[in-house]
This record gives sequence, structure tokens and C-alpha cells, in this order.
Amino acid sequence: MVKEMQFNEEVTKHSVHTLVFRSLKRTHDMFVSDQGDLPDTDAEAEKVLRGVKSRAVYGAVQTKVDRVKSMPSHQVVNSNNDTANGGEKNGSTVAVYQPPNMMAGAVGGNNTTMAVGGGLGGAGAQSSHQMAIRKASGMPKPSWHAPWKLYRVISGHMGWVRCVTVEPGNEWFATGAADRVIKIWDLASGKLKLSLTGHVSVVRGLAVSARQPYLFSCGEDRQVKCWDLEYNKVIRHYHGHLSAVYDLSLHPTLDVLVTCGRDSSARVWDMRTKVNIHTLSGHTNTVSSVLTQSTDPQIITASNDSTIRLWDLAAGKSSATLTNHKKSVRGLVLHPKLFMFASGGPDNIKQWKCPEGKFIQNLSGHNAIVNCLAMNSDGVLVSGADNGTMHFWDWKTGYNFQRFQAPVQPGSLDSEAGIFQMKFDHSGSRLITCEADKTIKIYKEDDSASEESHPIHWKPEILKRRRY
Repeated sequence: MVKEMQFNEEVTKHSVHTLVFRSLKRTHDMFVSDQGDLPDTDAEAEKVLRGVKSRAVYGAVQTKVDRVKSMPSHQVVNSNNDTANGGEKNGSTVAVYQPPNMMAGAVGGNNTTMAVGGGLGGAGAQSSHQMAIRKASGMPKPSWHAPWKLYRVISGHMGWVRCVTVEPGNEWFATGAADRVIKIWDLASGKLKLSLTGHVSVVRGLAVSARQPYLFSCGEDRQVKCWDLEYNKVIRHYHGHLSAVYDLSLHPTLDVLVTCGRDSSARVWDMRTKVNIHTLSGHTNTVSSVLTQSTDPQIITASNDSTIRLWDLAAGKSSATLTNHKKSVRGLVLHPKLFMFASGGPDNIKQWKCPEGKFIQNLSGHNAIVNCLAMNSDGVLVSGADNGTMHFWDWKTGYNFQRFQAPVQPGSLDSEAGIFQMKFDHSGSRLITCEADKTIKIYKEDDSASEESHPIHWKPEILKRRRY
């Protein structure tokens, strides 16, 4: 009994972690000497494997060779002479496969046909010809998407609502308006949480950092501000723009901020030191929209000079200029999953492929001045226009599955039905729009809709993918 107690005490002296570590070390020491060596080969198994393979591949040839070897010498000489004089008289020789329409000519007078072995050619050749892979049809069918419906209207701003951004945690969103106030709203309830004052003109761009507790804003007062959301105060200003600042974007992986505006330039700022790293000049008119991504081209800008430029962030130079648009480009959006982006303007919505900016297709039909675009991970692209119309598109095919116009707020003019910016929340299930009737409208998918109630009426144009 005493011995047993002593044994138990000995075990409990070490923690489980220590015992596991020792066990691992013993195992390592045991196998470390030959862990890189292959196991010994089994000679018998190798012999069987080679025998099976040789029979499967060379069986027909081997039987013929064995038959020739077993013949007397004079018969072998005669059979060789027969083969030389007219090989095709021998039933066991077969012409190597030619396509079926050439077979007759090959048998009739083509001396280059080669003899291979018994009775394998014709049937296999024909079946392989019949099993040729058919090319898929060029036009993919659009995916079904549920229609979207308006489910909440939020009033609170005293001027046109110009910009919106959703916080990375998807709990609240912020809007900026012509009343110079930034308002923060609860996404679930739509209630006002906070108002930030500090701009002296229209707030045109907002972005929340995913890396720090900062909100960035820009406006027509030429100011770019960094707000600390723990104290709700401005902690940094970025000075340098010569005119109104219309949009901003935060780099996803670097502490870099990119702004653009009416001075026909985009500026790259170091978030911490407030240094203007690059001034991206090249556009000849207002730069209306800017995007940033972690891979080249890391910056994409759209301008009222009807061009889109892709920028090399390291060099601070333009790497490509896309001139396909015929009118001012007002909206840009990145695809959340694919390495692609879309641009919108009064003429067309266009899809592009990164990194070189290859044109993919036009999304035609939204005959209005398209101000903004939004995209979710389900492949739904939304375009919002100056007259308050919204078009919902299937990204893959460019099929316009829904058109919508929300009524203006009571007391507003019909001419105030304009959409300035729109964003999906991070789940892709809510769409937030900023409108000219001083409201924020939130849309969601119609849960009651199905493929039977809202079928796809798709009639693809033959010349859909135009060259410009």
C-alpha cells in the first residue's frame, strides 16, 4: 500500500504538459534517425506489378512475338517476305487511326499507313471521334436573385445626404450631408447614436478604419479630417487639396489614406504623420471617385474627364488609362470576391478586369446619370442615378433583374429624388442609400419571393459584349 502511494506521488509531481512534452521528445528521438528514408521495396510485389503492367500494355504484341519465335526458321523468312510484299493482305495488321472521312483514302492508296497489331484500330478510333468534348454555350444563364424592397426610411439630416460608410463590425453606419454634420446611426434599429460637427461645408466622403478606431471625413471645405471614435474628436487634419474634396478611401493593409477632388488630383497621405506621400496628377477634370485595394493596381480613380486611371502606388505614377467611357465617370465599385471592378456614368456601366484594366462588358439600360454603384458578394450590382432610379444587375451576365424608384419624402419635390451614394452592409443583406430628399433609405431582400413568383425573363443580345 505504501509503495502504491509513493508511485502516485511520483506521477503527480509533473504536469500533463511536461509529460506530453517528454513523450513527444522520446518519440522524436526514436524516429529521427531514419524518418527521411523510404520503406524497403518488396521484390515479389514489384515483379507482380511489372507483369500486370506489361500484359496490359504490350499483351497483343507479346503474343505475336512469342508465336513468331516458336515458328521454324523457314516459316519466319516467308512471313517476313509476305509482310514486305503486301502487308494489308494479312488480317492481323491494322492501319493506324486516321479521321473517319480520310479512312477510305488511307486504305486505298496511302503507303504511309503503319501496321501495329491485331484488330484494335477502327472501333476505338470511331468512339474517340464520337466522344469529342463539345464546347459550352458562350452565354451563361443569370443566377436568380430575390428582388429588393424598401423597409426603412431614416430622417434626421437637414440637407442632401451625400455619403455613407458602414463600420467593420457591422453594428453602425455613418452618413455625411450638406448640413455639414456627420451622423452615426445604429444599423439594427436605425436610431441616431451621435452627431459630429466640425466641417464648414458639405461632407462628401466618409470611411471607417478596420485597423484603428478612426473615422475619416472629407468635404467641400477642402478639409480631410481624422476623428478618434473613442473621444469623438478630430485628432488630425490633412492639408493640401486646393479645392473641394469629393471622395476618400482607406488602403486595406497599409496605414495610407487616398483622397480625390475638384483640383483634378488624388493625394496619398500617411495616416499617422499627415505627410502627402504622392500627388497623383494626370486627370484633366474633377476626380469624382477613388478605390484602393491590397494588390496592384492599388489605387483606381474615376474622373469627369471620362477616363479611369489605374495607379502604381509605389511609384506614384499612372500605370493605365481607360478611355472607354464617353461621358464623365461618377461611380466605381470593387467586386468583393473577383479581381474585377465596375464603373458607372451617364453613358454606361462597364465591367473591368484587373490588373491591366481589361474591358469585359457593358451593362446598358440605366438611361440616367448614374452617380454611384454598390456590389455585394452574391453577385448583385446596384446602380443609383440622379433621378432616384435604382437598377439591380446580375454581375456575371449583366441581366437587369429589377428596377426601382423609391417615393420621395412627403413635403419634398419629385425633382429631389436623387441618389448620391449607396453601400451594402458587410453581410450584403442590407443596402443603404443617401438621397436628395434628405433621407437615408435601407433596403433588404424580399423573403417571400421565389423563382416562381419572380421568374428570370432573360433575352441575351447577340452583340452584347461590345468592343468599346
